[in-house]
Amino acid sequence: MSTIEEEFIATVSHELRTPLTSIRGFSQTLLNSWDKIKDDDKKKFIGIIEEQSNRLIHLVENILTVSRADAEHQVLKKTNVNEIIRKIVPLIENQYKGHKYEINLMPTLPPALLDEDKFQQIMTNLVDNASKYSEEGKKVTISTEICKNMICIKVKDEGVGIKAEDYDKIFKKFSRLENHLTSKTQGNGLGLYITKQLVEKMNGHITFTSSKEGTIFEIVFPFYNEEDVLRCSQTS
Repeated sequence: MSTIEEEFIATVSHELRTPLTSIRGFSQTLLNSWDKIKDDDKKKFIGIIEEQSNRLIHLVENILTVSRADAEHQVLKKTNVNEIIRKIVPLIENQYKGHKYEINLMPTLPPALLDEDKFQQIMTNLVDNASKYSEEGKKVTISTEICKNMICIKVKDEGVGIKAEDYDKIFKKFSRLENHLTSKTQGNGLGLYITKQLVEKMNGHITFTSSKEGTIFEIVFPFYNEEDVLRCSQTS
């Protein structure tokens, strides 16, 4: 087993152990002292168990996505980028009701050659991340345009920004940046790593810029054309 594999297993074990320990601890407390615990505390403990269970589910889903990234077959086809963005933003908006969302989509944006499910996951990760790491009441802006003969998609937040010394950690596995919002949010540091892998597998590129006023993630994809479809069908 390589050093990278050993490090990955060790990190996954740590990430799994934390929520499992919480679930076991609060479950044992409820089982052993049910009659002695106040109703409000029971609700609190059960809420923690549910929260940590959801954290486990999300972690396992992300790990499975990472493990399938290379082996899974892609279905690349003509995709309306704006249509998918309009579909996923309201779903995230429903989770973060205190945030403001602005969608600025180029009406004449040409289609891209993408796997729709994977592109939807990319956009969900980016918009959720922008929402998660910005204060309630702040705005998240999603825009599309053409730049340098590519389809350009930007997700901008009004969060605390990313420190320059943390730039090289952004797309690494299990990397979470330390700021005052980190302790308030659930995460396992796989979302942006997965996002980068998915973007690049569809011949795209992802970058970001950040300041104290917020962060902008930008992804670019080539236009759809018949030659791309033919090439992909021959190599898949």
